[in-house]
Amino acid sequence: MSHIIRRIGTPPSARGSATGANCPDIFELSDGRFAVIGTDLTDELDVMLPADASRADYERIVVVTRETLIHAKADIPDA
Repeated sequence: MSHIIRRIGTPPSARGSATGANCPDIFELSDGRFAVIGTDLTDELDVMLPADASRADYERIVVVTRETLIHAKADIPDA
């Protein structure tokens, strides 16, 4: 089973969250995958996926803020 190795980017509190809780976040997992905490917009965006994109029933479309991803950019490995 995978476990969280580290946060990718800055914590929510450093991005202006007053409580540091319930905010988008990105984590690197021990198996090399990434876990994302974001807003589930599957129902809204699923019908808008391009023809060459799809998702399995067990997958969700999760949205994070631009700020979250920009703060994570420096911590995302190139390979």
